[in-house]
Amino acid sequence: MGNTSSLKSHMSNAERTGVFQLTKTSLTEFPSDLSKLSPNLRTLDLSYNKMRSIPPLIGHFQHLKSLSLNSNRLVSLPAEISQLTRLEVLSLNDNLLKQLPPSMASLANLRTVQLANNQLQTFPTVFLHLKHLDFLDLSRNHITEVPDDVKSLFVSELNLNQNQISVVSDAIAECPKLKVLRLDENCLQLSAITENMLKNSKISLLAVDGNLFELKDLHHLNGYESYMERYTATKKKIM
Repeated sequence: MGNTSSLKSHMSNAERTGVFQLTKTSLTEFPSDLSKLSPNLRTLDLSYNKMRSIPPLIGHFQHLKSLSLNSNRLVSLPAEISQLTRLEVLSLNDNLLKQLPPSMASLANLRTVQLANNQLQTFPTVFLHLKHLDFLDLSRNHITEVPDDVKSLFVSELNLNQNQISVVSDAIAECPKLKVLRLDENCLQLSAITENMLKNSKISLLAVDGNLFELKDLHHLNGYESYMERYTATKKKIM
């Protein structure tokens, strides 16, 4: 499970700082001794290890604001992760997750979620209705469809690059805050980009390169001028 003296050293530091980071140490199991830090740990990073699961005791870390488990071998998450009610940042890139526990819908303080390069096949509806969630990265998964429920997603940026998406619900135009929608390298036909999406949404950056149509064909769609007005106004603000 890794070097015991190194673990103790990291734990000693974490008691003072509230930050525990133990990466690239070939951990195969979640260190149970970490439960001693649960009263004051704010940041936990166990990325770049070899863990296949996270135990239910993760629910004890109720003061966590940031949890990073990137580049492990996780195939599932325990339902108890829902007890991390103060969590703001959740990073799970480069794992083997096929689905997420429904209980995650109660993580009301999430602001950033990163799930790139997993095995998700359906759009994870657990993140709907989370009003503080601002950024959701679902790139490099196996998602095939964006459902009607997406209208209840509050993010300002949604990354769906490099999936297998052929259907995007027109309801995505109803997302209250969505400004950046990334759909590069999917399986979209031009008809998937609707007038409602272009004309009536708040989307000011629509990335659709590498799909089943030429980008120049977008220019002829109804609503494209409205989209370009938002795009140009956003560019001016940045500059």
